[in-house]
Amino acid sequence: MGIEIERKFLVTSSAWRQQGEAVLLRQGYLSSHPSRVVRVRIEGDGAVMTIKGKNVGASRGEWEYPIPMADAIEFLDKLCEQPIIEKYRRRIPYAGFVWEVDEFLGANAGLVVAEIELPSEDQAFDRPEWIGEDVTADKRYLNSNLISNPYSAW
Repeated sequence: MGIEIERKFLVTSSAWRQQGEAVLLRQGYLSSHPSRVVRVRIEGDGAVMTIKGKNVGASRGEWEYPIPMADAIEFLDKLCEQPIIEKYRRRIPYAGFVWEVDEFLGANAGLVVAEIELPSEDQAFDRPEWIGEDVTADKRYLNSNLISNPYSAW
């Protein structure tokens, strides 16, 4: 079993915009139940299906498998909960880690968050100057929750 240890933060300025290449991600959920999330994602010319377990702190089980692009498109269009999530992601190296900055589109436009994956929950790390409040424990910011409770409705 793979374990994902991830922290999520709000972004406080646009200083990150000059870093990394923006890549469009389209993702949808076959299941967004808090105990078992099943996600389909298209990123560039690749597609994956990801299964995630229940969050325990900043950790949870995660399994990811490549899938054919045609299947991913069909899942997103016909089987996934609607609306799907669309966002631009930039991967930004900083102080030995890679920050993933997501700028959401559609009903979640205006939301910008940054995530960092860590080797352990107590791992120390430096934050870029554009990192703000830690929202790891705030379930509103889970991508799977942004379908039914989009940022524009907050």
